[in-house]
Amino acid sequence: MVKSVVGEETRLKSAEDRLSRSSITTEVGILVGKLSSHLERGFVYDLIPTPPTDGGSHACSLKSESGGREDRKKGSKGGKASAQAISSLLIDGEWVAEHARQVSRMLLGGMSVIGIYIWSSEASFKATSASLLAQTIRVVAQAIPSLESETSERLLIHISYSPKRWACRSCAVASVDLRPCDFKMSKLLALLQTYRCMYSFDIRIPVFQDLASTSNTFKNVLCNGISRHAKELLSARALLDGKLVTENQLVSSAGTHNVELLLPFKSDAQQESSDDISGLVVFRGAICAYAYLSPKEPTSQAISDLKNDIINSLKSRLDILLDEGEDTMDMASNDLRKACGEIVTGKPIHQLLLHELRKPLVLTFPRRVLIPWLSDVFICDYLLPSETFEDLKDRCRELLSMETPVESSALLELETEVASPTMASSFWDLVNGNPSSSIEKTKNRSHSITNKSSKQSKNFNFNFQVALFILLVALLIGGCITVFNPAKLVH
Repeated sequence: MVKSVVGEETRLKSAEDRLSRSSITTEVGILVGKLSSHLERGFVYDLIPTPPTDGGSHACSLKSESGGREDRKKGSKGGKASAQAISSLLIDGEWVAEHARQVSRMLLGGMSVIGIYIWSSEASFKATSASLLAQTIRVVAQAIPSLESETSERLLIHISYSPKRWACRSCAVASVDLRPCDFKMSKLLALLQTYRCMYSFDIRIPVFQDLASTSNTFKNVLCNGISRHAKELLSARALLDGKLVTENQLVSSAGTHNVELLLPFKSDAQQESSDDISGLVVFRGAICAYAYLSPKEPTSQAISDLKNDIINSLKSRLDILLDEGEDTMDMASNDLRKACGEIVTGKPIHQLLLHELRKPLVLTFPRRVLIPWLSDVFICDYLLPSETFEDLKDRCRELLSMETPVESSALLELETEVASPTMASSFWDLVNGNPSSSIEKTKNRSHSITNKSSKQSKNFNFNFQVALFILLVALLIGGCITVFNPAKLVH
């Protein structure tokens, strides 16, 4: 349970100054930070306003019970609300949730969307039903991928301009109760510790011959493979700067700490008959994972945040590829026609049935790019092969309201491109008895040994034949000598 909340002073004061100078009466946005179940505290790093909808309307507006509209009195002290009509808030929860979903993709380990904030008068906030506020918090929480280790609480911060004050409340996702909690501002970002991990993965997912099942779609196969790998990753041990991490270990040294994850051996690997498998999906690459930790949190929390960052990154890349839908299929249409042996125009990529493939098909997932954000903290974005840094900058301005332009030279691409799988990794190679490139290499090694032994055998046979021929010639010569010598004795 979250008992107290601390906000980054520089960012929250900046947001308050921006809102106070504006003429808007309401605004809704998302909270970026962290909820620590270990410390029973919440940390708010920044307030990000939700952009206008596609139709240009605001995600939060006022609705007066008498049909009027509340206005901020610029000339009055504190911007007092009009007493003629007390207005309640109207919030487009689905649009706020979509904003939260896209921003959550851009956050690294140790940071997430932890709730919403509302800028309005005290009167309009109180006139709004608690069920509407709780429902908005709920849809925002449901739109963000979560893991079992995360807390089920979210935060609501109300910034009132009449009277001028801040108030923070916590709310369980499955409840409608808004509980007040202590709130203060302090410096947070400058104290965060940085953890980095270069994680290489090679996930091999069999595709079974159940032609009537929809489980063989591109989306289902990849989602199931990532979920299984997430369970393996959660049980991995970690090395921190070359030393094994203990449960309650604390790190006080500054700088970036390097982490190496050690996966356990697969002792219960399933043995599947080759008759049940129609193909193989090879999903591999390298992820540069980051996590940010409060100095009072144990190092084990940083390891957990790194694992979450890896899994969330894999899921985010798959979601982005699926979101592209038909556009992605159009880019790969020629390869798909060759692989499927048929025209698949208009078929979304997530509906692609993998057992229809007859030839290898290679799809490139979006690559992660690190972006300088606040202080020495980074965020990230993902670029498709057809996108450029300009697309990334546009998303930063739209989703994060980044006023300062991002310089291309400041962007970091630390992930190296992985070579495409070999032809032995195609779907039907498995059916023909060549399930993977590693088995193929073993066959090649055994084949080369067979060639060497056959060559040695051929050399031995050749030498033996030469020796036998020489022996026969010697015997023949010897026989001739035996025959002719008696004749000389007779004479």
